[in-house]
This record gives sequence, structure tokens and C-alpha cells, in this order.
Amino acid sequence: MDPWRYSTEGISVALRVTPRGGRDDIDGLETLANGRTVVKVRVRAIAEGGEANRAVTELLAKALGVPKRNVRVLSGTTSRLKQIAVDGDPARLGEALRILTAAKPD
Repeated sequence: MDPWRYSTEGISVALRVTPRGGRDDIDGLETLANGRTVVKVRVRAIAEGGEANRAVTELLAKALGVPKRNVRVLSGTTSRLKQIAVDGDPARLGEALRILTAAKPD
């Protein structure tokens, strides 16, 4: 099951974020204890004052080739588990995520 859902505006992605992870990167997919699948993301930024959220949205915008304004946190601003909305062509975004996450199996 993909950790993203398609909508008319783009996609919504479930993430598990590791702040202060040493580098900004997408580490593939992970299945949580509750069976939910998420995209694993690590960022150098600390989880303070929205720094990690900003780093996550910038990383996703760059990885998916969309402007930063097209990526926003839907929920989980203070949690490691987040829902991120990415506006754009849903089919292209989903395919890009599939490629980005397939390269790094968990």
C-alpha cells in the first residue's frame, strides 16, 4: 500500500521524519507497528521553531521538482509523523515518489 493518496490538486504523503538526521534525504518506505506505511525522511534541521518542517517541505519540493509553495504540512507539525500535501499533477508526483522510494528499500 502506497503511503500517499491522490487528489485532484496533487497528492498527500504520510511521512516519518528524523530531525538532526545528518543529511537531507528520502530513505525509502517503512511499515509502522500499526501496519501503516510511511515515507522515511531525514533532515539536518532541528525540530525547533518549524526548522525541521521547513527542511522537509524544501526537500520534497526539490525531490519532486515542484515549487516550494506547492508543498505544505497538513498535519503533524509537532510530530515525527506528518501528512504533507504536494500540489501538482498527481500521476507525475506519484510516479516520482515511487521512483524515489523504490531505490531505497527498507
